[in-house]
Amino acid sequence: MLVLDLFVLNKKTHVVKVKEALWWSAFWVGLAVIFNIGIYFWHPRGSEAAIEFLTGYLIEESLSVDNLFVFMLIFNYFRVPPQYQRKVLFWGIIGALVLRAIFILIGVSLIHKFAWTIYILGAFLVFTGIKMVISKDKEINPQKNPIIKIINKIIPVTRQYHEDKFFVRIRNMYFATPLFIVVLVVETTDVIFALDSIPAILAVTDDAFIVYTSNVFALLGLRSLYFALAGIMQLFHYIHYGLALILSFIGVKLLPSHEYHDLIDMKVALLVVAGILAGSILLSILFPQKKSPLPEIPAADAEEKSTPNNDQVSQN
Repeated sequence: MLVLDLFVLNKKTHVVKVKEALWWSAFWVGLAVIFNIGIYFWHPRGSEAAIEFLTGYLIEESLSVDNLFVFMLIFNYFRVPPQYQRKVLFWGIIGALVLRAIFILIGVSLIHKFAWTIYILGAFLVFTGIKMVISKDKEINPQKNPIIKIINKIIPVTRQYHEDKFFVRIRNMYFATPLFIVVLVVETTDVIFALDSIPAILAVTDDAFIVYTSNVFALLGLRSLYFALAGIMQLFHYIHYGLALILSFIGVKLLPSHEYHDLIDMKVALLVVAGILAGSILLSILFPQKKSPLPEIPAADAEEKSTPNNDQVSQN
C-alpha cells in the first residue's frame, strides 16, 4: 500500500492539502477497521484477538499524534519545503516498519523466555507516564544527533535543498542533501518513540502478529494524519497528559498480570483507553490554550542552513 501510494497514486511531488490528507486519513483508518474485522472472523482467537488489535491500534495511533508535533519541530528546524515533507515521512515510515519489527521480535522473545520481564515492562510504562507529565516539552537538537555527526564525517552535505533528492553530484563528487539528513533525524527520533510505544502494545498482548500489524496500520496513516492535523495540533494540548495516563494505566494493568492474568478484562482496558483519549481531546477543545509559535532558528543559523551556495550541480 505504501508503494502504491508513493509511486502510483501520488507520483508527483506536491504540497498535501488538508482536504486530501483527511480523505487519506479516513482511508487508512477504514483499512485498519476492515483488517480488524478480518481478525475477528479468521484469527484463531477471534474476538479476543480483535479487541487486542483495536486496543493496540488506538494506543499506537494516539502516541503517533503526540509525536507528530516533534516532526513539525524537525521540519521547522531544517526549513523543509512543504512539498518535500511527504517524501521524508514516507522513508521515515519504511525505516520505522523495519526497526519496530526487530524491537517487537526481541520484546516478544524476552517475555516468552523470561516471564519476570513483565514486571520490568510494567514499571517502565508507569515511569514513562509519570515522566511525560513532568517533562512535557520535547526538545529537538539535531546538531547533537550522533548519526548526523557520523554522516558528516563520511560524506559532505550541501547547504541547500536540491528538489526532492537525497544525493547530488557536484564537480564529480557526491554530496548528501539536507533532505537526507532530515530523514535520518526522523528515523532516529522514531527509535526513541518506539521505546514508549512498543512496551505499551506488548503490555496489551504478546502475540507478535497483533503487535506488529497494529503498529503497521498506525504507521501507514501517520503521514496523512500529520498533514491533516499540522495546523491544529497545538489545540490538543491535553492529549499529552491523556497519553501519560494511558501508559500508566497499561503499566499498572501489566504488573500483576503474571499472577492474575485476567485481573482487568481486555474489554474494560479498551474502554478505559478510548475514554481517556476522548476525554483529553474534549478537554483540549473546552479549555483551549494560547497558541505558542514554533521555535525559530537563530538568524545566523538560518542564513547558514538556507542560503544557496550557487554550486553548479549535476543531478542524478
